[in-house]
Amino acid sequence: MIDEVDDCFGQVLAALDRLKLADKTIVVLSSDNGPVIDDGYKDDAAEKLDGHKPAGPLRGGKYTAWEGGTREPFIVRWPGHVQPGVSDALVCQIDFLASFAALTKQSLSADAAPDSINVLPALLGESKTGREGMIEQGGPLAVRQGLWKLVVAQKAPPKKVKLEDNDPPPRDTGAGGGLQLFNLADDLAETKNLAEQQPDKTKELNDILTKARADGGRGRRRKARSS
Repeated sequence: MIDEVDDCFGQVLAALDRLKLADKTIVVLSSDNGPVIDDGYKDDAAEKLDGHKPAGPLRGGKYTAWEGGTREPFIVRWPGHVQPGVSDALVCQIDFLASFAALTKQSLSADAAPDSINVLPALLGESKTGREGMIEQGGPLAVRQGLWKLVVAQKAPPKKVKLEDNDPPPRDTGAGGGLQLFNLADDLAETKNLAEQQPDKTKELNDILTKARADGGRGRRRKARSS
């Protein structure tokens, strides 16, 4: 799959270069979720990993709210407008709506894409700052605020006596459930739950999630901050 995507994407970029359209075209490459090894298909994927870790140092994968499920590859190319580099700005794919509306000087109605935020300066590499925070979902819910992350982990499902042939393997939902707080600045793998040591930060992030639920998930569009 990765080979196919790489080859197809390369053909698209080559065509834009050949037709001299590269500097007039914004190209975005991103995944919609983290990696999954066994999704019910009998393709020997797990057996053929040979030590490879698709999520690298990140915890979890597809169907989870851990970084391995929500932190995705994200590449923006626009020759002459976006300088090559690496950014730690927090952005979400839903931000395309507000960002590209701003780029093309279009107005969105008040009820259109309420959770979308204009992060165009971050996409263009003009700012190292994108969103302040984000609600994440991958089974359990999570909330990011800067480099702090709170995961509302689910209780482990009851064990089955026997898995059916088409059952996917159990997901890492955070055994035991409850609020789990992580500082991604020094714990990208989400191994140290700081909820008890940082009760104020835990409450602060949980309040954000509680308010988002009360609002029915409707956000408020804001301009991206510039550094």
